[in-house]
Amino acid sequence: MRGMRKGVLGVALAAAVVWGAGATAGAVGPTGGAEADLTHHGHVSLWDGRVGVWLVSGNHGPSDVSQATVRLAFSVPMAGGQELPPACLWSSDRVVSCRTGELRAAGGVGELALDLRTAGLPDELTVDITTAWRGGVADRNPANDRHRVLVLATGDPYVF
Repeated sequence: MRGMRKGVLGVALAAAVVWGAGATAGAVGPTGGAEADLTHHGHVSLWDGRVGVWLVSGNHGPSDVSQATVRLAFSVPMAGGQELPPACLWSSDRVVSCRTGELRAAGGVGELALDLRTAGLPDELTVDITTAWRGGVADRNPANDRHRVLVLATGDPYVF
């Protein structure tokens, strides 16, 4: 039992050191690495069990991003068997992940349109839009690539 406690303590301390080093590096910022400012904006609509998403990803620079991944997490499950655009894949019945393509500094734009069906007929849902991966490029302003949108089943576009 004592050996097990020492092992668990050792793992916890190692994790704390690694986390602490990462937290310090993140607070100071990247040291000589590339930096970009990714953005995701667009709108989401919900009507009759259908969800429409139109998303534009951009990069305010200063470095190009060869590829990034945007994650769309829905609060309700989507109906099974739906095909996605070639740049996207299902991570679960509530999550879609999509490649943005290359986003050049100061103006690179990638567009995405999704037409999905929900598993039921919800009166509302939320969508969390986040950058899941940016190819090792730092982003000191993540506020403009993270959104939570409440969407009512009115067919109206809810802008983010």
